[in-house]
Amino acid sequence: MDRTLIKFSHCDKDIYRFSDHNICEEPDAQSTHAFESKLRLLRCPVCFERLRFNLLEAPVSIPCPFKNGHNVPCAFNIGSMYGPLHISEYDESELHIGITNSKGVVYNYTLTGIRRDESGWEKCVSVPLVQSDRYSLKELWDSELEKFSLLASWAPQRFYEEREFGSRCYAFALTFINHMRATEGKL
Repeated sequence: MDRTLIKFSHCDKDIYRFSDHNICEEPDAQSTHAFESKLRLLRCPVCFERLRFNLLEAPVSIPCPFKNGHNVPCAFNIGSMYGPLHISEYDESELHIGITNSKGVVYNYTLTGIRRDESGWEKCVSVPLVQSDRYSLKELWDSELEKFSLLASWAPQRFYEEREFGSRCYAFALTFINHMRATEGKL
């Protein structure tokens, strides 16, 4: 989560690297191996030419999209059932969706019914849905989320039923968001 994504263009391609692959500073020659290692990072990973940037081509940092979902109140969280290391196009893991209350507890629908996770969502994509200064809406959000999670629709035995939005955990989250929009008179 500490790493920043760096984007730069070279050889007519957009290239993305993590910030721990330093491409901007000249290597210091403490040892031959360290020097060669840093020198490789100053080369394009596609064409292997030495990287040189003018102001318009300078690398741009993109903040890491992963957040601690427990620190983002009233949010839509996207993670993996098996943790953040399993969020990959090469992994068979499915994405998992949850909704946080104002205290950072993540409500999510699984085979066992609704879970209220106080940990486990430390690295996920979190989209805040309520502005931080909307205190009365946060209180309403919390009470509605608790009531909504107790509905018979989210019982474990109903997990495999067809849902309007496909994926069961996604259906729970999106149906709750639509419920809140209707409660606010926005639907």
